[in-house]
Amino acid sequence: MGCIICCGLGPGDPGLMSVRADREIRAATHVAYFRKKDQLGQARRIVDGMLAEDVREYPMEYPVTTEIAFDSSDYVGLLASFYDEWAERLAQLAKTTNVVVLCEGDPYFYGSFMHLHARLKGRVAIEVIAGIPGMVGCWNAVGQPIALGDDVTTVLMATLPQHELERRMRNSDALVIMKTGRNLAKVRRALNAASRLDDAWLVERGTMPTQRVARLRDVDDECPYFAVVLVHGRGRRIETDA
Repeated sequence: MGCIICCGLGPGDPGLMSVRADREIRAATHVAYFRKKDQLGQARRIVDGMLAEDVREYPMEYPVTTEIAFDSSDYVGLLASFYDEWAERLAQLAKTTNVVVLCEGDPYFYGSFMHLHARLKGRVAIEVIAGIPGMVGCWNAVGQPIALGDDVTTVLMATLPQHELERRMRNSDALVIMKTGRNLAKVRRALNAASRLDDAWLVERGTMPTQRVARLRDVDDECPYFAVVLVHGRGRRIETDA
C-alpha cells in the first residue's frame, strides 16, 4: 500500500518550507492540491518549478467558495460531497502509490486537508508534515514580537459577528485576525470600538513577492483573501541598561 503525505507549505515563500516537505514534493509522482475553479491555486503556485516532469497532478476544485453563505445548508452539503468524493479518490490511489497533498501554512491549523483526514483516517496510512502557519510569516513581516511576557494571544475569524469580535478584542493582549477579505470593514469597526485600531497592522500576502504591510488605519476597506490583521501585545519588556 501507499501513503497519503500532506505537506505543510508554510506561509507562501518556498524558502520557508521545511526540508522534509521539500524532499517529499520533489520526489512525488502523484500530487493533489485544493484550488478555486479555473485558477492555479496558491498551494500549486508555491511549488511551481519543484515538481518532477512526469508528475500526475490532481487539482481538487472547490464546488463553491463565496458564492453562497458558508453557514447555509446548501454550502455545507456541497462541501461535504466534495470532500467525500476526493477522500474516496485519494484512498483508491493510495492503494498502490504514495500521494502528496499540498496544504498552505500548517495542515493542522485551519487546513482544508483536515476534512479529508477525518474521512481517510483508519482507511489508509497518513503522514502530516508540519509547516509554518501563515500568521507567523505575517508577524515576522511587521518586524515586531507578537507577544511577550504574560501576553495572551487570541486568533479570531473575521467571519464572526462584530459584537463577538469586539468582545474578544477587549479581552486579549495580542490579536491575530484571519479570513479578513470582504470582512475588513467589520474588523475595522470592531477594533475601533475596542480602542485597538491605532495598534493594528494589515499584512497582505505575507512572505510572497507581492507582500504589503501597512497600518490598518491607513488602508481602504478592501484586501485580498491572503491577508491578516495583527495587534501586537504589550507584555513585559526587559530593557537594556546601555
